[in-house]
Amino acid sequence: MPRRAAWLLAAALLFTGSSVHAAEPPLVLERTIALPSVAGRIDHLAVDIERRRLFVAELGNNTVDVVDLTTGSVVRRLDGLKEPQGVGYSAAAETLAVANAGDGSVRLFRGADLTPAGGVALGDDADNVRIHPRSGVFVVGYGSGGLAMIDPAQGTVVGRVALPAHPEGFQLTSDGGRALVNVPDTHEVAVVDLLAGRRTADWKLPNLKANFPMALDPEGRVVAIVTRSPPRLVLLDAASGRLLSAIPGCGDADDVFFDARRRRIYVSCGDGHVDVWQRLSGGIERVALVATSPGARTSLFVPALDHLFVAARAPAPGFGRPASILVFRPAD
Repeated sequence: MPRRAAWLLAAALLFTGSSVHAAEPPLVLERTIALPSVAGRIDHLAVDIERRRLFVAELGNNTVDVVDLTTGSVVRRLDGLKEPQGVGYSAAAETLAVANAGDGSVRLFRGADLTPAGGVALGDDADNVRIHPRSGVFVVGYGSGGLAMIDPAQGTVVGRVALPAHPEGFQLTSDGGRALVNVPDTHEVAVVDLLAGRRTADWKLPNLKANFPMALDPEGRVVAIVTRSPPRLVLLDAASGRLLSAIPGCGDADDVFFDARRRRIYVSCGDGHVDVWQRLSGGIERVALVATSPGARTSLFVPALDHLFVAARAPAPGFGRPASILVFRPAD
């Protein structure tokens, strides 16, 4: 290269702040953990931080795999389940709850050795599981419209709240006083007073349908919801339900999370991407679409481990690649 051309190239790189190396993406794939002999749809995930275990609800396989995050391998499989959808781990009670769509049951397992610890029959389509921040009870969405509170120590239902239709993603406020619940069939978010045991408000989502995943920011001020029809990332005021924004996003979403440290939002979508958004003082903007795998729509962001786990289902039989957990490290 002539000297003048080289000088001009160097000056251009200095002026633009460019580098011969591409910038690190916002999510870096650190490793892939195989889930051997797992077929069909994979649903939600939960974590036992103390023992560094990840629980994977394998709905199409009627199993829950237990992944050792230190070794990156499956160390246990819970079988005999009926379409497990939701999983939740209570560290205080050292109990794992598995919600089954097939028979409406919630099965409990002791955290130390994962032996059966009883369970309850909710009747139909037990789904998402959350842990109440104050009482430690499991809160489970189920049936044609309800939340059930389950005491992990006694294995009994200690409260129920009726909803207008089947609940999907929901979140509990940090004080445990309210639940915000996606109800896709009625295109709304139900606001539940957990202390009073009743629904107190309904936030309509005009022209937005199939609102499945939901996240609540750590400050409790903003609710993130992702709709599938049309695909939108929707932000609401957590106190009033006022619409803050509705931005086109990736398709077939099933999980969304706030990354408070980096002021980001992660959305895992079945179209084969994680949609990464940056929260700004004046709004929000997309940072990147990070490739995953077709059908990989469920995930779990664990701030304590600073990793995002994405569940990738196996392709059609005969293609060889097993189902897996994609482990992403957020980049600063």
